[in-house]
Amino acid sequence: MEINGEVASSHNLNSTMFKLPQKQPYRTCYHFQPPQYWMNDPNAPMYYRGVYHFFYQHNPDAATFGEKMVWAHSVSYDLINWIHLNHAIEPSEPFDVNSCWSGSATVIPEKEQPVILYTGIDDKKHQVQNMAMPKNLSDPFLREWVKHPQNPVMTPPSGVEVHNFRDPSTAWQGKDGKWRVVIGAQNGDEGKVVLYQSEDFADWKVKLNPFFASDNTGVCECPDFFPVSVNGTNGVDTSVQNQSVRHVLKISYLRRHQDYYFLGEYANGDGNFVPDVKFTGTSLDLRFDYGKFYASKSFFDHAKSRRILWGWVNESDTRHDDIEKGWAGLQCIPRQVWLDENGNRLMQWPIEEVEKLRGKQISIKGEKLVGGSILEVSGITASQADVEVLFEVPEIENAEFLDESEVDPELLCSEEYASRSGTIGPFGLFALASEDQTEHTAIFFRIYKTSNRYVCLMCSDQSRSSLRENLDKSKYGTIFDIDPNKKTISLRSLIDRSIIESFGEKGRICITSRVYPSLAIEKDARVFAFNNGRKSVVISELNAWSMKHAEFGQDESIYQ
Repeated sequence: MEINGEVASSHNLNSTMFKLPQKQPYRTCYHFQPPQYWMNDPNAPMYYRGVYHFFYQHNPDAATFGEKMVWAHSVSYDLINWIHLNHAIEPSEPFDVNSCWSGSATVIPEKEQPVILYTGIDDKKHQVQNMAMPKNLSDPFLREWVKHPQNPVMTPPSGVEVHNFRDPSTAWQGKDGKWRVVIGAQNGDEGKVVLYQSEDFADWKVKLNPFFASDNTGVCECPDFFPVSVNGTNGVDTSVQNQSVRHVLKISYLRRHQDYYFLGEYANGDGNFVPDVKFTGTSLDLRFDYGKFYASKSFFDHAKSRRILWGWVNESDTRHDDIEKGWAGLQCIPRQVWLDENGNRLMQWPIEEVEKLRGKQISIKGEKLVGGSILEVSGITASQADVEVLFEVPEIENAEFLDESEVDPELLCSEEYASRSGTIGPFGLFALASEDQTEHTAIFFRIYKTSNRYVCLMCSDQSRSSLRENLDKSKYGTIFDIDPNKKTISLRSLIDRSIIESFGEKGRICITSRVYPSLAIEKDARVFAFNNGRKSVVISELNAWSMKHAEFGQDESIYQ
């Protein structure tokens, strides 16, 4: 295919180059994944001269994490349809001979020069930070990258373990003109984020005091640091520092395999980050996504003035299954991120471009769901769909009491099966369901009142997602405040064969699940709306679309 004058081949993924088994019921249709083998962290999403670049961690030899990881590279004009290129960075020198791990990309505005910072596993198996630049800036796809002659530009400082010093962030420029970058680290049981500064983006000096630290957490991976506007949904450049923004620090805690974020203050652009609250290790901590979602990375999209978030969604089947499939790992649909109107959490919503893939649509309006009822959302391809529903909850004042001090939301989701009746809820969707609902993934709400407010429990229950054994069938969930005067609650689910991304209350809460049905696959999959609460709820409006395939092509240079 030809995109903006650049030729790309639409070779089938089962061609002689990419050998995958013919039967692929779990390979997605519109989520990003490489032609084959293993993928994990989104390294460095970037917008440059009209092209979106996506670099990611990839094992080019197997569907498992490998000893020689590379930076794979794909490009797009809309973040949905992609052209796969040759690898951008591969192990080749003493400073990265044992792998090229995660990092980031920064565009230096004075030179309009993209620079990659990445973690190399050196010849001593130590983790060091390296730089690479495009070989030819006139190439719109930036196919070739050259490693900096001064590599490594950063080595583990005092108080940081040599095997836990990784994942440099996108750099930002302070008012003093100095560049700054943060790197994840560990010292004993303490997780920390280390700050480096540079005047020329080549000679980097560490700041002795950690930028951020957390006790008893282990290593802080993949730190991401960025400002968000306090007014509106537009994003801002990573270097913006003024009264119109707050700052976000995201940490990926390896021990938990979960991403957490902190809102806080970054004083004068030169001090450490001061979060509003400390990490507690409880359900009170803020997370981007309460399901399968890790090593996330954001970037500022100058083209549309928005901040966009990517996240790695790993598999929930076995290593043997991955080897048989010939691939492992997905990326979520890129999400726009902004600060909510109350200033106390981030909102997320799938980028608008994904709506270009919407095909056949069906609508349901004003349908009452009495307690114990179920309604099929028929007429769409339920194995790859986009479903948006607004529920009316007319009798919210009858919600049952919940003592939050004694409740862990995920434990509550484990106890509150979607089939178990409450007063208001569970109600929601059965996604990737078989015709008789023997298999289904339930995404549902249940409403409670506490001593001083109303709250909603949102769950994604995978316990009945498949008849197959040896799968992770976890139940994910969280509790959030709701306004009882609105008496509505919304849900959007992006369904794509083996992944379900769900957004509650217009993106206040996100839960991603990986499931592997044995019955509810392809044309045999169904979607249902249900209410198992004793009180009725109303489908105020439901719109559902079949989703078309995104295009994934190969750059012709791959075949040369």
